[in-house]
Amino acid sequence: MKILSSPSNSSTISGFILLGFPCPREGQILLFVLFVIVYLLTLMGNASIICAVRWDQRLHTPMYLLLANFSFLEIWYVTSTVPNMLANFLSDTKVISFSGCFLQFYFFFSLGSTECFFLAVMAFDRYLAICRPLHYPALMTGRLCNILVIGCWVLGFLWFPVPIIIISQMSFCGSRIIDHFLCDPGPLLALTCQKDPRVELVFSILSPLPLIIPFLFIMGSYALVLIAVLKVPSASGKRKAFSTCGSHLAVVALFYGSVLVMYGSPTSEHEAGMQKLVTLFYSVLTPLLNPVIYSLRNKYMKTALKKILGEIKIWLSKKILGN
Repeated sequence: MKILSSPSNSSTISGFILLGFPCPREGQILLFVLFVIVYLLTLMGNASIICAVRWDQRLHTPMYLLLANFSFLEIWYVTSTVPNMLANFLSDTKVISFSGCFLQFYFFFSLGSTECFFLAVMAFDRYLAICRPLHYPALMTGRLCNILVIGCWVLGFLWFPVPIIIISQMSFCGSRIIDHFLCDPGPLLALTCQKDPRVELVFSILSPLPLIIPFLFIMGSYALVLIAVLKVPSASGKRKAFSTCGSHLAVVALFYGSVLVMYGSPTSEHEAGMQKLVTLFYSVLTPLLNPVIYSLRNKYMKTALKKILGEIKIWLSKKILGN
């Protein structure tokens, strides 16, 4: 990667500048406190889902094992952006190193791609459970579940090295200011000294595929689920079938709704502030809301979480009384 700087800033800047959310110092501290709370709640919420699945034998089924892996993914997904964002709130320079910028770029988009693949696999699991209920235990075995989980991680992390390596080898000029809170490809490409249509073409072809292909698969799976549910004669049977998909559909709507707004049209059509808000929604708020959605709409998950909370209270009371 070649960095060409203007004389005025070549001696003071050692990387890109992430503007984040410009505001007075008091506002930066307020945002810091707010995002610390959001980050901790996200970690606790997703960790509680993992613990519930791990410790409750009734949840040792493919549906909940996929959910536990998805929650583990969400922890890392939000960690790829929020800690650096928190550091920038308290920083005067807001500089991120070149290697740090491209590492964040890689992990953020790889984890996002992995999330898309997981949502597709979870839709496939619901399709088998509703459309092939008698064959479901034989089809969705523990071995197949593990293969699907590993496949999601491998595909997600093997998708972006090539476009990221290509972009990292380009020359960057000027102020190197990125008007975002993370290293997004749009602002990065805008800082290149010379536009390369081939690079933009490769990136515009490769980057949407992990988003579009799983989305089409999810829509196809739920179209088959809808057809199967409409054939169920009783209203209670239809409600039961839909209830098993409700949480997943809500998560898909939250994630894909915001991502498609962001990447469904050219980046140039979005104001910088809108880009930040939409990216903030699907990268920070969605991981916060997902545990709430899955726990509120699932009685088994609520029972498991209440059991864990009860055991924690008992352990704490013993510790307090013991001291």
